Amino acid sequence: MWRAGSLTLSSNRKFLPLLGLLALAGCGFTPLYGGDDGAAVQGQLEQVKIANIPERPGQLLHEALEAQMQRQGSPTQQLYVLNVDYVITPDAVGVQADSSVSRVRYDATAKWTLNPIGAPTHKLASGQAVTSDALNVIDQQYFAQSLEASTVNRQLADQIAAQIAEQVAVYFRTHPAAPAPG
Repeated sequence: MWRAGSLTLSSNRKFLPLLGLLALAGCGFTPLYGGDDGAAVQGQLEQVKIANIPERPGQLLHEALEAQMQRQGSPTQQLYVLNVDYVITPDAVGVQADSSVSRVRYDATAKWTLNPIGAPTHKLASGQAVTSDALNVIDQQYFAQSLEASTVNRQLADQIAAQIAEQVAVYFRTHPAAPAPG
């Protein structure tokens, strides 16, 4: 059993998270959405208009991005536009001896750019988000297979949206907006 002074590690595990936070604070870590800067980042995220993303998977990604970035609803003041190219590629990974497929992996890739409204050629930031998911293909009714595919598409969209929102928030954290005159 490890002891540091009168603190016994095995009996006082509730202090471990506090020690971790103290260590992070010592290295200069600041939370992305914490403090006044975090409120400013969230305010900037809510000023982003998300451009249309075609097809049903694109609609799911659009909805997930809105949920991640526009927590107060549609932006009242749109200063930025987020353009996303979204592709989902299926890959048969469980090929049987008779050439039937028993498992399909879906690889989702989204390339995004952030531009100011009215200046589509002036790129502020860009990035890429990548994730994968899979489903088993078994003998089941069409409705069940369709429901599983829909669930995979929604999970991929949620994961991609979280990555994009984080990347855009990091951009806003490192490039704060000028304060409004007043």
